[in-house]
Amino acid sequence: MTIEPKITEIAERILAMRELCDFTVEDMAEALGISAADYAEYESGTRDFSFTFLYKCAEKFGIDMIELLTGDNPHLSEFTVVRGGKGLPIKRREGFHYFHLAANFKNKLAEPFIVVAPYDETIQSAPVHTSTHEGQEFDLVLEGSLKFVYEDHTTYLNAGDSVYYDSGKPHGMIATSEGGCRFLAIVMKDGANQ
Repeated sequence: MTIEPKITEIAERILAMRELCDFTVEDMAEALGISAADYAEYESGTRDFSFTFLYKCAEKFGIDMIELLTGDNPHLSEFTVVRGGKGLPIKRREGFHYFHLAANFKNKLAEPFIVVAPYDETIQSAPVHTSTHEGQEFDLVLEGSLKFVYEDHTTYLNAGDSVYYDSGKPHGMIATSEGGCRFLAIVMKDGANQ
């Protein structure tokens, strides 16, 4: 059974990679679009990482995100199989659970995840938290329903519905069905940076 990576271990790997790449805290903060003080909190292991933070760090370092999460370098280059209900578990956003479906595949053009979003009554009428990351994303709702926000657009997706978008623009989602929502998310890298 795979154990979820610990925040302090991930922070140590981020620090080591930053130093190896000879980047300053300010270089990293600028690449991530956050303040140097916020970046330093992440790197010290006192603040939990979002998917977007990890994705942008990996892009800046020129490595696979899995290396930051596990310390392992993906080694499969032809195919990888992930059985139903498996995948590398990642909990990188309050309540959301990500299961990476290609953790062992190297030189990925995309990051595929099964995402489980919990239902939370208290946030249903609040503004949806948004984030950005380079590239494009495809989300396909497998179970439940999802409120999807993209810049100033809001739409509701049910099982079988999908959305494809430029993830460099503010986007976010919450589960709107009481049992939560399960969806496939495929994050594609920015082809210009390859």
